[in-house]
Amino acid sequence: MTGVGAPPRVALVGASGHGLWHRRIIAPLHDAGRLELVALVDVRPVEAAPDAPVPAGTGVFTDHREMLAATRPDVVVICTPPHTHLPIALDAIRAGADLLLEKPPVLSLADHRTLAAALAEAGRVAQIGFQALGSVALHELVAAVADGRLGRVTGISTVASWQRTDGYYARAPWAGRRSLDGRPALDGVLVNPLAHAVMQCLAVAGAAVAAGAVARLAGADGTPPDWPAQMELERYRTRPIEVDDTAALRATLGCGLPVLAAVTLAGEDFVAGEVIVQGTAGRAVLEYPTDHLTLPGDPGPREVPGRVNLLENLLAHRADPAAVPLIAPLSRTAAFTALVQAISAAPEPELVGGERVVSTGTGADRVLTIRGINAALRRAAAEGALLSELGVPWAVKPHRAAVERETGDA
Repeated sequence: MTGVGAPPRVALVGASGHGLWHRRIIAPLHDAGRLELVALVDVRPVEAAPDAPVPAGTGVFTDHREMLAATRPDVVVICTPPHTHLPIALDAIRAGADLLLEKPPVLSLADHRTLAAALAEAGRVAQIGFQALGSVALHELVAAVADGRLGRVTGISTVASWQRTDGYYARAPWAGRRSLDGRPALDGVLVNPLAHAVMQCLAVAGAAVAAGAVARLAGADGTPPDWPAQMELERYRTRPIEVDDTAALRATLGCGLPVLAAVTLAGEDFVAGEVIVQGTAGRAVLEYPTDHLTLPGDPGPREVPGRVNLLENLLAHRADPAAVPLIAPLSRTAAFTALVQAISAAPEPELVGGERVVSTGTGADRVLTIRGINAALRRAAAEGALLSELGVPWAVKPHRAAVERETGDA
């Protein structure tokens, strides 16, 4: 463990693939002496890159348990497939480490509670990798909601239109899968690539509830006002995968506020990801990947620069917990996990095919696009409606379900 005055010892589990992004964040902090990168772990070969080197003295391992025993890190960054998060996290906590755990942290509320209990018992903390929560633009939007600039918030929605190739779904054994090795994997559009869009909506909703800027502050059945009480879900796919690449989800919170996500990985024109907040006094739009924000009275979108890096925030919190709260603690993601669990229990996605889908490219670079999908998703987000409610010809009847309520320390 770190001695007095020494920088915290950091290990990264999952050092290839998306792990390279974490290595690019870690590298300058290591060079500046703010942390010591003691280990990289991956079942694949770990290769150095110009902006992601393997510093001298950094151990390279294929087994995280061997690494924990050999290096005793203070912080473990976990960037592995979602269905592996919990066992690796529990091992790291037992070894005395704090966590930076990629999203989604876990795939059920039971696992969420298990992780929360382990953290509490060991006196450790976990930061969850929803990096867009560190956005200054989000902070400004939340402040505007709290200050009443939008009046009473009546709806929150998000729209995003991305593309993914056939190669994307061949990137790993868990890609496009509903489960793997007997555990949920759920590599769907709402849970993995566009999870940030859903989490941003929940963050804004929580701020609106905290400010009293919603219709009511208690659910009729006792559901907490910022917790999803009901879910309506339409799931679609354009490929022989087990999860959705296109989805429309509407969650109704305990306060009655609807939160709608209309997203696709089979899009036409690129829509980075917009969070739309509708209020009785105005409308706000946050393009969360680029931190462009439009508030009531603004002539158009404006960039609001600045993001607090989640690893730096975790290090600062470790140094002074009272003065520096975590931006994305595990507790903040409980409502998201409840939705993930509900999505996991939903029926298989409906196939959209034939003339409704356009194919471009070949081999691993092939892309499938649903005709007219962008207009449909934008209308859904604008009206707070599901695709079936808009009369989209290939839309199916939504799956409706109650969402499990938070209990204990979840």
